[in-house]
Amino acid sequence: MIDIHDLWKAYGGKEVLKGLTLSVKNGETIVILGRSGVGKSVLLKHIIGIAQADRGYIEVDGIRVSDLQGEKRYSATQHMGMLFQGAALFDSMNIEENTGFYLKEHGNLETGEKLSKSEIGDRVDEALRMVDLEGTQKMMPSDLSGGMKKRAGLARLIVYRPKFLLYDEPTTGLDPITAMQINELIVKTQKELQATSIVVTHDIISSLFVGDRLALHKDGKIAYVDTPDEFMKIDDPIIKFLTKTISEDPRTFRR
Repeated sequence: MIDIHDLWKAYGGKEVLKGLTLSVKNGETIVILGRSGVGKSVLLKHIIGIAQADRGYIEVDGIRVSDLQGEKRYSATQHMGMLFQGAALFDSMNIEENTGFYLKEHGNLETGEKLSKSEIGDRVDEALRMVDLEGTQKMMPSDLSGGMKKRAGLARLIVYRPKFLLYDEPTTGLDPITAMQINELIVKTQKELQATSIVVTHDIISSLFVGDRLALHKDGKIAYVDTPDEFMKIDDPIIKFLTKTISEDPRTFRR
């Protein structure tokens, strides 16, 4: 479980998070909707431990990770993985090296033991199969399309099987068909890993497709959080606008 309580953060005197509070249940996928630039990605950086709040705290499975520093903080957050908006692949590494990077550096997530080259190779092959990227091991990131890069970034998470998955705008910049493929992979990955997932986006189609609960990030806080059906009934101008943009509920597209 992830518990975010009264989180505040300002950059250059501009407050981005203003007492944000949210609880994420084990095993669920919660989607945080909001306009661009309101601080959704900032929140993910605080959860994974690469940003420090001015006030408030974050607990992960009962451990107040926001109070920890250095090795202790890394140890408390090592079961997390993040898919960055631009995939954040290493340009100088091929897809096989990118996907296996964590395993090569850190070994088995549970035991800390080093893995052999063949073990890493097997896990990399399995992860790439899961995201339909078989045969791309020797390709470079520059050889991939935007959608393929997103899938390669997802394979890099799957390969070490984290308990918590964070997605930063996973469908941004993708055509509708590729975006739906990414949505399907998010659902597939959550079921495969039995993970707890947080997705931040402004894409209502993606939100309804992948989310068990939806939350609206507004004015630096979580204004509402509810199941998709109840969320779409909320009397708020942003939610009403999003509702009008949908011609068909994307959950009917699930295979």
